[in-house]
Amino acid sequence: MMIHSPDMTRWQGRVDAEEGASGRRWHQIVKPLAPPAPLAPLAPLAGEASNDGKGIALIGFACDAGVARNHGRTGAKEGPATLRRVLGNMPVRRCTAITDAGDVSCTGDALESAQQELSDTVANVLGRGFLPLVMGGGHEIAYGSFGGLAQHLASREPAPRIGVINLDAHFDLRMAERASSGTPFRQIAEDCERRGWPFHYCCLGISDFANTQALFDRAKQLGVRWLRDEEMPPAQLPQVQAFVADFLKDVDHVYFTICLDVLPAAVAPGVSAPAARGVPLEVVEPVLDQIAASGKLRVADVAEFNPGYDIDQRTARVAARLLTRIAEHAGH
Repeated sequence: MMIHSPDMTRWQGRVDAEEGASGRRWHQIVKPLAPPAPLAPLAPLAGEASNDGKGIALIGFACDAGVARNHGRTGAKEGPATLRRVLGNMPVRRCTAITDAGDVSCTGDALESAQQELSDTVANVLGRGFLPLVMGGGHEIAYGSFGGLAQHLASREPAPRIGVINLDAHFDLRMAERASSGTPFRQIAEDCERRGWPFHYCCLGISDFANTQALFDRAKQLGVRWLRDEEMPPAQLPQVQAFVADFLKDVDHVYFTICLDVLPAAVAPGVSAPAARGVPLEVVEPVLDQIAASGKLRVADVAEFNPGYDIDQRTARVAARLLTRIAEHAGH
């Protein structure tokens, strides 16, 4: 069980005292995650009734070892600290229970141990009734986030039907000797095979020019469902949402991950691999709403935010907006 001590001094922002309770912002209500009671019983899944927790638990994944192994632009390990600063000024509306579970930090190249620590942390907060929102960090975050949900569900169901929905320009199904930010969904597929679980993976925003033919072939072999970026303009939103609805009906639990490089480079410049085209925010947000409102969302994360390459906090603001949007559904 991994419990981290969050640095609550990071939570700062504007105070509109004259506005009263309706003028509060996140930094005024966020609380550190308290240690659990000894031998506490398993709580229901996020979204169900719970005697402990309720609301969201933010977990930072301060790691870009996977990006370094994948020969990308490093710096994503600074993402969680920057995101907290932006989230601090978000207005409090429907989500009024916000908990900070601290950071999982990767030391040097110790990626695998960091991913395991993240899995343990996600499983812990799930067991206490929170919805984990994980802030990256590179997309190696996915193997840790999924691992936490798998750990949580393994004691409850023999073969849970977990749907992995990834908004991303890349499949991240690469074959490699070592794990990286390009391998997590192939690793998840292998983990499901070892457990005897079905592998349900949906990738939205795939770029023909950011994935080799080998990756498309592997996606077909694994039964992955995907839409290309050029199939996701605002005019085709109804078709996109029908595609997502069809995927959702075949699963009971959803792990939702957003790689910020799915967005156009002008919207999200602060990533390892900025998109030449991307999927507009006008499509990303309704899809997010659809997934968050499905009643099946168990874990969500935002990956590949690299503050060192951001411009005017564009990427930070859009990442914070997306996380807040998910939180608003959790608080509804």
